[in-house]
Formats: sequence, structure tokens, C-alpha cells
Amino acid sequence: MIKVTATVSVVIIVFCLITGSYVVMNAPKVHCGGTTIAGGKMAVGGPFELVRHTGELVTDIDVITGPSLIYFGFTYCPDVCPLDSARNAEAIDLLDQMGHDVELIFITIDPARDTPEVLADYVEVMHPKMIGLTGTEEQVKVASKAFKTYYRKNGEGEDYLMDHSTFSYLMNTNGLVEFFRRDISAEDMAKTISCYIEEA
Repeated sequence: MIKVTATVSVVIIVFCLITGSYVVMNAPKVHCGGTTIAGGKMAVGGPFELVRHTGELVTDIDVITGPSLIYFGFTYCPDVCPLDSARNAEAIDLLDQMGHDVELIFITIDPARDTPEVLADYVEVMHPKMIGLTGTEEQVKVASKAFKTYYRKNGEGEDYLMDHSTFSYLMNTNGLVEFFRRDISAEDMAKTISCYIEEA
């Protein structure tokens, strides 16, 4: 009876070890504390053709050459865009300190006012690494659609505003890596981006 019990116990222990190993090996990986679409599981991003703040016509391939933080906004935005852009710029500086080179890209959703010249002044104030992109209404619409962003003109005259989504997208040459909401700090954003870069 003792031998049978011991044998059963050994079988149970071996079974538990095998099962436990299987569960651990097949458990979903935690991606740097990110969102459920981390790792490019959602089709965000795609081909676009826009005008750089320095005047050249560029494509997504020209500007997304590695890890890139992309934000859609407009330079006449009174509050949200400058705050988000400043937060993103701070995250880029923190990443620089960690030894990570990440592009900082601002795509306007107000091309009527945001000419390359206007964007050049904006990026100079915001961050020396920032790339400003504009274009025709149609070119901007194509880029916005690729990133699944929302924007709409609100008001008339020269002082109109733009309603728009406020996500920041971490992209690489393979597509979407992660997205960030407005409530995340520059420090947490930098830590998450650094994690993804080091994981790759």
C-alpha cells in the first residue's frame, strides 16, 4: 500500500511539473506593460506622402527609419497639442539619456494653416529632433486614415479650432509597436519605449 501511494505521488508530481512547464512556456508574454495591441497586432500605420517642414516631399519610409514617436495635431492648438508635444519631447530626451535614438514626428491635421514654414517655427521651439509634416488636404487625410486618427474643423474664420484624437504612436519599420494616451507621463513613456527597443 505504501509503495502504491509513493508511486502515485511520484506520478502526480511529474504530471504537475510537466503541466506547469507547459503553462509557463505557452503563457502570453507581457509586453513591457503595454496595451493589448502592443507588438503590431492592430493594423495602424501605412503608406503616406507628405511635405517635411524643410520643404521636401517625403514618404513614410523616408521618415520612419527606426523607432519613431508620431503625433497628429496642429500648431494653432491652444492647449492639448503643445502639452502633448512637450511631453513627447521630454520622453525623447530621456530616451537619449538611456542611449536610444527615437525619431519625433508631428503630423499636422490643419494643412491650410500649417505650411512648411509655420511647422519649421513650431518644431524649432518644440525640439531640435522633431520632424514636422504637412501636405495637401488629401495627403493629410491619407496619413490620418492610415493611423486611424480622427479630426474635424470646428468653427469658421481664421481662428477655427480642430477637434482631433490625441494618441501618440510608437512605430518602427515593421509597423505599430505601441500607442500612448494623454495620461501617461514622459518618464513612463520613456521606460516603455526603452523596454520595447531592448526587447527587440
